[in-house]
Amino acid sequence: MKNNVDVEQLAVAIQHSVPERAIPDADAKRIAHHILNFFGYGERIIDNVLEPEDRDVFYTLEDVGILTTEREETTLYDGREWRIHYWIFRKERVLELLNTKNEKDEYAEEDPSAIYYQIPDEVWNRVEEEETK
Repeated sequence: MKNNVDVEQLAVAIQHSVPERAIPDADAKRIAHHILNFFGYGERIIDNVLEPEDRDVFYTLEDVGILTTEREETTLYDGREWRIHYWIFRKERVLELLNTKNEKDEYAEEDPSAIYYQIPDEVWNRVEEEETK
């Protein structure tokens, strides 16, 4: 895989993939490290190597587009069909997530009092009029 994704990049992508949940840095790095240990420098692994707990994490990452599945079918010598399931690491999705800002990050950069500057003057005037009544 050209231009490999490292643990730090994948951790940030994981955090950006679920903006409604604040995933702590340590947890995102742990998940990223765990995932990259399976894939190494490749883009595809066979599903059989996963434990049920690992598969749960993979399904979660599939929901946000970081991983996807693929399957092959082959005919065995005795005529039976055999299915092989794979997990595909979607580097392009990770790079896409790296280029998006988490809503939490956007708000952290803003001055909290900036919201008051967005309120039109007539609203402030109305509030003052009601207070004087």
